[in-house]
Amino acid sequence: MVEPETPNGPAPPLPVDIDLTVEAGHWPDEAELVRLVGAAAAAAFAEMGVAGHSELSVVFSDDAHVQALNANWRGKDKPTNVLSFPAFPFPKGGPLPPMLGDIVLAAETVAREAALEDKPLENHICHLVIHGLLHLMGHDHETDAEAEEMEAIERAALARLAIPDPYA
Repeated sequence: MVEPETPNGPAPPLPVDIDLTVEAGHWPDEAELVRLVGAAAAAAFAEMGVAGHSELSVVFSDDAHVQALNANWRGKDKPTNVLSFPAFPFPKGGPLPPMLGDIVLAAETVAREAALEDKPLENHICHLVIHGLLHLMGHDHETDAEAEEMEAIERAALARLAIPDPYA
């Protein structure tokens, strides 16, 4: 289970139990991933002010697996950086369901994007975990208004982690 850390020690408990799996791909070591996921989740939940307790699965995989998932579930036969699979419908602002769902990240795509955008891999991982978590919590970016709302939450959560605005 993931326990968030802050520069000053342990953070308050998260409203979610996180199961982290490193399935495939070249990633930072598991202890670092646990730290990153815990910090990202804590920042996102702090911005959203949700009530209740839930469970979340975060899977660190590779492009081949994410491409297969993307083809099967979204009809897009290509890898992507992150996929989110909600376990239950979640109305924005509602109480947490018993299980939020799964977030799956693709190693090669995530590393390539971080390099192209000249940002630390760890910052990009935090951003994508927050992005995936927001999808599980009912946010989307299909319209300009939805994208602006979602990106504002992402920016604020990342600022809590001293991570620069990825959309600047």
